Amino acid sequence: MIHKTAIIDSKAKISSTVEVGPYSVIGPDVEIDDDVIIQSHVLITGLTKIGKKNIFYPMSSIGSDPQDLKYKGEKTSLIIGDGNTIREHVTINTGTMQGGGITKVGNNNLIMIGAHIAHDCIVGNNVVMANDSAIAGHAVIEDFVIIGAKCGIQQFVRIGKLAMIGGMTGVSRDVIPYGVSTGNRNFLNGINVIGLRRIKTENKDILILTEAYKEIFKNKSLNNNLSELNNKYKDNHLVEEVIQFINKDKKRPICTPYSEQ
Repeated sequence: MIHKTAIIDSKAKISSTVEVGPYSVIGPDVEIDDDVIIQSHVLITGLTKIGKKNIFYPMSSIGSDPQDLKYKGEKTSLIIGDGNTIREHVTINTGTMQGGGITKVGNNNLIMIGAHIAHDCIVGNNVVMANDSAIAGHAVIEDFVIIGAKCGIQQFVRIGKLAMIGGMTGVSRDVIPYGVSTGNRNFLNGINVIGLRRIKTENKDILILTEAYKEIFKNKSLNNNLSELNNKYKDNHLVEEVIQFINKDKKRPICTPYSEQ
């Protein structure tokens, strides 16, 4: 059902099963798949493609221009997957040519009130962004990450799978998969054991990851620590993911535990 006050450009491609509420506006380059609910006063614009069974709450702004001084009106895009909940006042921008031209949001994410996803970001699946959290340009957020309220994620930061970021944390360094990170400028606070248990990870694997964490971050010489890791750790699939994350090409340093030295 499309409300009579909604404004939908005739060039937009919208499934017949999409619901559009009062005073919502949909631009000409928008594609929307089946069973999407767009409540009142939602703006969806830009070269934006939206999958199935998403819900957009009032005052969300989706597919608007990137907030980047280099942007000069080029045709860049936003792709959103299936089953996402986009709450009130959320903003998600399209990409920039300098960053690859595409912002991507995966499936089954909960993006809470006032959150922001900037240009060229890649957000995975089953991510939770709490109220007023903001992800700057070119950041990569992997699956099952939880970002607390009022967090600021700096541009080009990577946050690994199932990591948890505490509320009001300023994230300027990459966070390993399964890590817990907090602080005015983020530090590691251990492993997200609760999150691992929620996804039915075996206790023996959690224990091995916890032991490996201590070895990897026993001092600031990460490369040496990784080279000295016992094969018992390296053969564990969780530890392997952490090692691959640390060794991957990156633009930000790896977040480490707090040290007074």
